Amino acid sequence: MSAIVMYTTGFCPYCVAAKNFLKNRGNTWHEVRVDADPVRRAEMIERARRTSVPQIFVGDHHVGGYEELVALERSGELRAILETAA
Repeated sequence: MSAIVMYTTGFCPYCVAAKNFLKNRGNTWHEVRVDADPVRRAEMIERARRTSVPQIFVGDHHVGGYEELVALERSGELRAILETAA
């Protein structure tokens, strides 16, 4: 299983953007759809303390959403987080 877990819905443009962002960088992820699964949505809220999607985790590190993912890439921190989780 991938070190990246992304909680998503089927109608979220930021989820699509986050998946494309990761795919273009050669990353894989495990997608957890929360739009039709209240148990998984509750799990996401418990882990992230947020209700918006996407919610992205690398290992136990909570990245946040798409904008936080891009900010980590720009700062150079995303690579270190991915390497630590691998």
